[in-house]
Amino acid sequence: MESEPATKQICRGWAARDPSGFLSPYEFSRRAVGNDDVWIKITHCGVCYADVVWPRNRHGHAKYPMVPGHEIVGIVKDIGPNVGNFKIDDHVGVGTYVNSCQDCESCNEGLEVQCLKNVVRTYDSIDVDGTVTQGGYSSFIVVHQRYCYKIPDNYPLEKAAPLFCAGITVYAPMKRHKMNQPGKSLGVIGLGGLGHMAVKFGKAFGLKVTVLSTSISKKDEALNSLRADNFVISSDEQQMKDIARSLDFIIDTASGDHPFDPYLSLLKTAGVYVLVGAPSEVKLSPMSLFIGMRSISGNVTGGTTDIKEMLEFCAAHRVYPDVEVIPMAYVNEALERLINKDVKYRFVIDIEKTLE
Repeated sequence: MESEPATKQICRGWAARDPSGFLSPYEFSRRAVGNDDVWIKITHCGVCYADVVWPRNRHGHAKYPMVPGHEIVGIVKDIGPNVGNFKIDDHVGVGTYVNSCQDCESCNEGLEVQCLKNVVRTYDSIDVDGTVTQGGYSSFIVVHQRYCYKIPDNYPLEKAAPLFCAGITVYAPMKRHKMNQPGKSLGVIGLGGLGHMAVKFGKAFGLKVTVLSTSISKKDEALNSLRADNFVISSDEQQMKDIARSLDFIIDTASGDHPFDPYLSLLKTAGVYVLVGAPSEVKLSPMSLFIGMRSISGNVTGGTTDIKEMLEFCAAHRVYPDVEVIPMAYVNEALERLINKDVKYRFVIDIEKTLE
């Protein structure tokens, strides 16, 4: 067991040592609690596709050993003297970044994830003290209070974890583009971790939701489990023609390469298309934007203001991600299943009960 948080900072976790991405037990040091810090005993951590990409060095700057995990939830066990918004035993979460310059235009507007100087990612990044950040596949974390978020007491911690990446990645652009207007129509491309959250938020906002998929096997879960209003096979030209110019908004969560023009044709005049997936390239005809005055934008997670609002919204409207809770020792198998799209819809590691 760890001793008192402020005195001993040896942390247990699971780390990748090389580009194979294979994770195994690892002990490392965390910084002592500073004046503005919160010490969090991690209870659960979501498994994001980033936890496949970064440990396998897909971006070419991996720093090993690497402890992944940026959908972190847990319980406050110590706070610094300047911390005023948290108390011992609060339920809290940490997302995809743990620091920023705190003084640029983006930070001052609560959009720290778009910091103009330096966003410090939750893992595989260099923190302000020069240390390499390590993520939530670990027993505890020390975080500046600005990047720590109170989880409403009635919200299950294992369900809260995916909100800190999958949830906020779709919630933030939906609010920014005013997709919270009851009666409007939303198309959701892809039905994975992000896609299923887009459907859930769409329904909670009172939208008419259409799931767009290339797989007929997704139809039952889209209509019956997630309560979408419509399901369209996007490879079926007739089905696509039948809903042409019928959608106010589209959230595209697909990361595989796919055409954009057929989907853009589904938007009404002045419709908005938001890309949150990560295909290798984006190709479209300018006419797909000119005709119908359509616009396209992107998004990566969200700022501190959006995250706080999302957590309150989810608690008030009982929006819960669908999760499969797993033990720490199963994480390598879970990552392979994630690659093979064999999860409904987010793995969450039970850190508190299974990290040895």
